[in-house]
Amino acid sequence: SDIADRVIVLEKGKVVEEGPATEVLSRPRHPYTRALLEAVPSRRPAPVPKVREGDLVCEVERLSKTYVTRTGLFAGQRIVGAVRDVSFTIRRGETFGLVGESGSGKSTVARLVARLLEPDGGRVRIEGTELAQLRGRALREARRRVQMVFQDPFASLNPRRRVGASIADGPMASGVPRALALERARKLLELVGLDPRAAARLPHEFSGGERQRIAIARALALEPSLLVADEPVSALDVSVQKQVLDLLADLQDRLALAMLFITHDLQVAAKICDRIAVMRRGEIVEMKDAAELFARPEHPYTKALLAAVPGRARS
Repeated sequence: SDIADRVIVLEKGKVVEEGPATEVLSRPRHPYTRALLEAVPSRRPAPVPKVREGDLVCEVERLSKTYVTRTGLFAGQRIVGAVRDVSFTIRRGETFGLVGESGSGKSTVARLVARLLEPDGGRVRIEGTELAQLRGRALREARRRVQMVFQDPFASLNPRRRVGASIADGPMASGVPRALALERARKLLELVGLDPRAAARLPHEFSGGERQRIAIARALALEPSLLVADEPVSALDVSVQKQVLDLLADLQDRLALAMLFITHDLQVAAKICDRIAVMRRGEIVEMKDAAELFARPEHPYTKALLAAVPGRARS
């Protein structure tokens, strides 16, 4: 909407509508065009967060992570502070968003929370338990409470394994009998809006949106308290993106999940997040309720991100 003078809308290889951008976007005639526009996330978040007094599920305190890299074959080392002194909490039933540009450190925070990376400083508590202090079986049990949904569902699924088996892997590794785990996998597929018979199919037989639903089902198989969603809709087109966001919100309400939602897109954050922290160069520069952040941003970087939202000039 910010760059095009004329717009052509394609559906299944056919032109269904075309014309000046302002006319097509403000007065769409074809149902498919209207559906696409309705799927675009609003920049106006809900006025009041839905969670205030839920139990604390995740507590992040002064988290830090540094990488050491070489700048050349004979050059010395360069220290990069990927995450610096990051703190936040997430309550049961709440979606907490981390927003920032590429390289801001938000995905590193996600991996630190899930303990896929070890922090250099700070601590992460899940339901009051500090994961860094656990070892062996106790750590495996605690890590069940935190599950991730990744950006690329195709890369996160084994292409040679049927999706039912992939979903059942986690419970089976925790001692659940195979037959029971597979039955649970079929129920989870139904929960995320897919046919339970899809359990017998391979990942390449699904669309991108369907594969992300499968990835969500797999994350839910261990009944986590915290779902860490790292750019879960950035690879999807706008209509499918809306469906997956609606699914995540519905699952969160039904299962009382806490969710850490990582995104570079403020419009997506506005649709699903109760509170938002803005990250820049490894640090949180601003953190507020979503509606407050959009209405009254304070930090210059937050203002710059909001100014860069597509369609702002026409909204």
